Amino acid sequence: MTARSAAAIASLAFLCASGCTNFYEVPIETPIQAKLDVSAFRRVLIAGFISGGTDDVDANLETVRLLRSQLRSKTNLRVIEAEVLPLVELAGEQAAKTAAEPATLPAAGEIPGAQPATPATAPDDTRKPEDRKQETPVRSKKDLEKFDRIFADAAFWKKLGEEYESPLIVTGTIMFTPHQTAGFVNVNREVYDQLGRRQVMQSRVYQERKGFILEPKFVFIDGRTGATLHSESYRREILYPSAQSTPALASYFELMDQLIPDFLGALSTQKIRGTRILLR
Repeated sequence: MTARSAAAIASLAFLCASGCTNFYEVPIETPIQAKLDVSAFRRVLIAGFISGGTDDVDANLETVRLLRSQLRSKTNLRVIEAEVLPLVELAGEQAAKTAAEPATLPAAGEIPGAQPATPATAPDDTRKPEDRKQETPVRSKKDLEKFDRIFADAAFWKKLGEEYESPLIVTGTIMFTPHQTAGFVNVNREVYDQLGRRQVMQSRVYQERKGFILEPKFVFIDGRTGATLHSESYRREILYPSAQSTPALASYFELMDQLIPDFLGALSTQKIRGTRILLR
């Protein structure tokens, strides 16, 4: 109990003892303004995410489904139903195309005595699409860096926006990785005294725990111009006793439940509900 809480309780007790016996709770709501002005948009497209980490959860598909559901019920934006973009593959193709472009060199005629050179061509990639996909797994933040360029490609996002009447586009990255740790933690133990009365005692014990870390980055793009309007990164972690078996998908949804208010807070005004005690 804090000093402020103790003082409030003491004041309430004093007032009631002085003859004030009527008090009641009044619900209040405190609005929090949205971080992004979306008044210019009527539609929103959850395009897809570059996802990585564990293979037990398709974080791209699950995140798109969850965000679409939340936006339908808690905002006035019309959610566009479209196929989820395979951004990992698209970004990989974009990076490969950029790497294959020949560097700009002076013409042979501009260099005295130089012979015309035959342009170098990139070797044909005869691998199957599924083989190329398996060679570029995203396992860490470092792996994500080579895909970040796609979010700055205004032409790509503008073209996508033109296909869906210039909506607000939501994309980004999702890292969902397993995590293990060990150390001392506080645990509550139930004990009973000689009279059978229950008490809860807190103690510190050494414990091995395992769980998951969720690290999303949400990128909001103007579908009219392809420019990035806002981006924000988050990190959430959940741990369980090592003997407890929790499905990865269940942990993913538990962590996303913590993040949804922050995501919605970027698009619409949110309200924090509480109560106040009034005295008569």
